[in-house]
Amino acid sequence: MLDRILEWFPEEEILKADGFDDAIIGIDGQSSRLIYSVKKCIEILMVDMEEEEAVEYFDFNVRGAYFGIKTPIWCDDDL
Repeated sequence: MLDRILEWFPEEEILKADGFDDAIIGIDGQSSRLIYSVKKCIEILMVDMEEEEAVEYFDFNVRGAYFGIKTPIWCDDDL
């Protein structure tokens, strides 16, 4: 998905979250912010940690990080 997005938006500055390329589910066309599946991000983290620890790590260290107007969008898709 990331490769296609970069191809579609070659001139845009796109900020990505390291290690979560497989969790990208789209892009917001107006802001050029990547959209990530929270469920997939947690699954990626669970390769190295238990679910509770992965959720806590994601919430504090990933979702809680702000990098300006290009900060990715986190889609809560496991409700």
